[in-house]
Amino acid sequence: MFFKQVKHWFVARSNAARWRPIQEWVEGRGGQFKLTRDGQGLVIDLPEAGGGILRIDWGSSQRSYISGHELRIRSEAHLHPDLQMMVLCRQLMERLESSVFEAYTDTLKTRADTDTPEEMRWLVMFPKLAQFGSKHFKQRFGAIGVNKHLTTAWLEGPLSEQLVLFGQDLLPEGHPFVLMTMRGNVYLRSLMAEPQLAQIQGLVKLAELSCREAQRVNGRVSESGPWPTTTSITWQASRPDDDSGRPPGG
Repeated sequence: MFFKQVKHWFVARSNAARWRPIQEWVEGRGGQFKLTRDGQGLVIDLPEAGGGILRIDWGSSQRSYISGHELRIRSEAHLHPDLQMMVLCRQLMERLESSVFEAYTDTLKTRADTDTPEEMRWLVMFPKLAQFGSKHFKQRFGAIGVNKHLTTAWLEGPLSEQLVLFGQDLLPEGHPFVLMTMRGNVYLRSLMAEPQLAQIQGLVKLAELSCREAQRVNGRVSESGPWPTTTSITWQASRPDDDSGRPPGG
């Protein structure tokens, strides 16, 4: 036990030095930077303009479609809980669609897979957007939502433009990326082998913008029902923030 503790101490010290630029950026924004207990991951809290907290954590992936490590972001957007929308990189969308189709057309499968996360279930439950304002957006991303008009309104304007810019500059082709709204919050998840300040800054900017744009369309929710539900007993959620006892994240 003693040698294990010493090893963790050395790992934590080494990673603290390596990630110092990230820590300095976080503290410069009035946030808090912490290493996980084993020194292998990090947790960041950034204050938001509306008084909430932008929670960021980097560590081992919590989704089967991301191998290795990922960055997760959760923003307390205070949205209507039925406002369910998602943007994801097109290659990932096609891969998940194929996986979902194979899983739920298997005649030997007699019940829904309770471990299937929302981002996979939504692909067979919600309509996909067919019309996009930018061909560059359509080339890199796909989008779905419980209501296609609200999803379109969310993406029109600066959010789709920022997604295209992020895809060109900081998101390598084929890297898994998911941005979604549910349970009143905005969640973001992206493959990230090592924490990189430029990528983290880009993802935070994207999360903050997506939160503002979601709040802009949030008032239209009551006008756009009725709403299907994704939280029946059969479809128990595999939540982006279900990692109780682990570093919280999106």
